[in-house]
Amino acid sequence: MTAKSIEAVLDAPRAHWVGDGFLVRPLFGPLAFTAAVSPFLMFDWAAPADFPPRDEPHGVGPHPHRGFETVTIVYDGAVDHRDSAGHVDSIAAGDVQWMTAGSGVVHEEFHGRAVAAAGGTVSMAQLWVNLPAAHKMTRPRYQPILAADIPVVSLPGGRVRVIAGPWTGADGSEIVGPADTFTPLAVYDVKLDPGADLRARLPGGWSAMVALLEGSLTIAGERIAATRTVVLGRGGDEVALTAGVTGATLLVLAGRPIDEPIAAHGPFVMNTRDEIHTAIADYQAGRMGRLDPR
Repeated sequence: MTAKSIEAVLDAPRAHWVGDGFLVRPLFGPLAFTAAVSPFLMFDWAAPADFPPRDEPHGVGPHPHRGFETVTIVYDGAVDHRDSAGHVDSIAAGDVQWMTAGSGVVHEEFHGRAVAAAGGTVSMAQLWVNLPAAHKMTRPRYQPILAADIPVVSLPGGRVRVIAGPWTGADGSEIVGPADTFTPLAVYDVKLDPGADLRARLPGGWSAMVALLEGSLTIAGERIAATRTVVLGRGGDEVALTAGVTGATLLVLAGRPIDEPIAAHGPFVMNTRDEIHTAIADYQAGRMGRLDPR
């Protein structure tokens, strides 16, 4: 196995509010929506934050998407989801929602009502995953992935939750995560004790990032502290790292790059500006559906 080298280490920009419920830091920084992180587009990290009790939950009201997928991983609290394709769901700590916007959907995201009523800590990560041109206008869908359905790989001093596979063990055995994806990729949710090692095999030629959410680690001889994202080179076929003295909570994100133009505007990600203009017109005309008031 050949360990991947470091291409860049990204400092997370200043946090900003998404709606009134999620104080996020965009971990891909200036490389968001570029080929460097393909097939991923953007990554928002909402670190643990305490919210007082409230009758109406904090969150983000109805807004559209087209041309990509949103992947929400809940670490603390709960997130309620509702969309114009008829999907209504609530995911709790450890759960994941994988929403394919495809041809277009309007959705909203709020703190779970029970969490809002009692007050508490909310923390989540949200990825935007690009869709190849052939699938950008696919029918919207929603995958609720419960914590109990996510395979857990035990490591000496840690564990890996395989949200999207494949994961290849040291003995050559393979585990595939439950997410159904349009392009080959991997999403590993990793927690390591101080000094523990991670060795993750990946197909050659895939892009790969390590998003360090909490703690510290050493990778390719470089010490990294949270909150940073390490962009790795496409050469090599292994992510190799060691947790620091405080341990580490991180996501390994990898996939086969989508070698196509990216045209992004707000909540729409297509291949051309003309397609963006069409998306805006379709949303304004209600062709992505509408949400009734809560």
